[in-house]
Amino acid sequence: MSGPAAASPLLHLRDVAKSFGPVAAVQGVSFALHGGRVHALAGENGAGKSTVVKMLAGVHRPDSGGLELEGRPISPDGPAAAQAAGIAVIHQEPTLFPDLPVAENIFMGRQPTGRFGRIDRGAMNEAAGRLFARLGVAIDPDRQARGLSIADQQLVEIAKALSRRAKVFVMDEPTAALSGVEATRLFAVIRGLTERGAAVLFISHRFDEIFSLCDDITVMRDGAWVSTDRVADVTVDTVVRRMVGREVSALFPKQDVDPGDVVLDVRGLTRTGVFEDVSLTVRRGEIVALAGLVGAGRSEVVRAVFGVDRYESGDVRVGGRLLPPGSPAAAMAQGIALVPEDRRQQGLVMELSVERNATLTRLRPLATFGLLSGRGERRAAADLARRLHVRHGGLGDAVGTLSGGNQQKLVLAKWLATSPQVLILDEPTRGIDVGTKAEVHRIMSGLAAEGMAVLMVSSELPEVLGMADRVLVMREGRITAELPGSRATEESVMFAATGQPGAGA
Repeated sequence: MSGPAAASPLLHLRDVAKSFGPVAAVQGVSFALHGGRVHALAGENGAGKSTVVKMLAGVHRPDSGGLELEGRPISPDGPAAAQAAGIAVIHQEPTLFPDLPVAENIFMGRQPTGRFGRIDRGAMNEAAGRLFARLGVAIDPDRQARGLSIADQQLVEIAKALSRRAKVFVMDEPTAALSGVEATRLFAVIRGLTERGAAVLFISHRFDEIFSLCDDITVMRDGAWVSTDRVADVTVDTVVRRMVGREVSALFPKQDVDPGDVVLDVRGLTRTGVFEDVSLTVRRGEIVALAGLVGAGRSEVVRAVFGVDRYESGDVRVGGRLLPPGSPAAAMAQGIALVPEDRRQQGLVMELSVERNATLTRLRPLATFGLLSGRGERRAAADLARRLHVRHGGLGDAVGTLSGGNQQKLVLAKWLATSPQVLILDEPTRGIDVGTKAEVHRIMSGLAAEGMAVLMVSSELPEVLGMADRVLVMREGRITAELPGSRATEESVMFAATGQPGAGA
């Protein structure tokens, strides 16, 4: 596969390989990053992307092969050496010193000094201000880092890298925790970096970002290089096929089901300033999607249905029975389960084991005379993990050791253990690779085929169109359109989401 033609690359990975014991994490991977271009690195979880990033960051050294920066071999023996060489890694969630000013975070260990060796805070703030001006953003250099949004923390890290004269910027899932507006601002900053000659390696599971921002793309699978191309020369279908080794149609294994009786009936749900007069139904065997732009009120509605948030008027019925507002316990008792948007903060207890997380919703049934049976807990957790194909080292391992996709399947397993009538999924495949997405979609479709009512919130239009029997579009807290899944298109959903002419209700 021919790669993008260009002059000498800024950074070249040449046949790098890295193993951990008998496991080959990366084997024979080669690609080049060029100044002035954004290069996407795509692949499923476990494809070897993180190992490549850690080799670039100096955390791991290749077992064979090597790195070249501006034509010269480099072998950074730690993060500090990689930074000194001109390679900056911007992580999804930066770690700043929260009680220090922004400017001091940027120049930590390199603060300008004045007379008698004291830190010249005026010069430091002025230098930080110039860096932010180069990036085209407004952040007060003198404010504390505590309280900065994730997006602003990333910009502080980029400013720090600029202060070190970084030539190569590696961005690992930088938009996973950002809003649409914040992501747009980050993309403008990235384009500014490349306009000044920097090379950017961009890692994302979001194909819309890759195809709107990136110039080149390298695909990895099972630790090996698959292809490198100009983004303009490939399609999403081509990239997905190379990543997972199968056709795109397999990503949405939706079974046709004749819907049964209404299970979830929401009428006139209102919470002032958040959502208004929201009414919807979900039948047995049906997958209904709530679509819309970020801030439309979709997550707030499903949280209110489950009882996490209160509402002022309207009612929720499950199987014809009125559900008291503001009580997740009552919602669970009547057969509702909610898989939340933020699996790490709201769906799992990261310090606990795989087996304990899998059975958190079933501790009472697993107990005898108030005492939890360890054997029963392990058996139940093993059954759930097997059913949902959760890949883990051991049931006793901390859940934080699992990949994002397996964490998401474990959250699903935890709630399926309650045998719900209604399953609410808020962004069920956010931040997981396409292969695991297909597994989650298979699980969703199978549950619907068994008669479960599924209500899904998703910002990914291909997922909405591929999995939903009906699409309800929200805008500014109200449902503006209802579209049969067979007739919904990206255009009709976006028209309804933005209020532009052409939406069909």
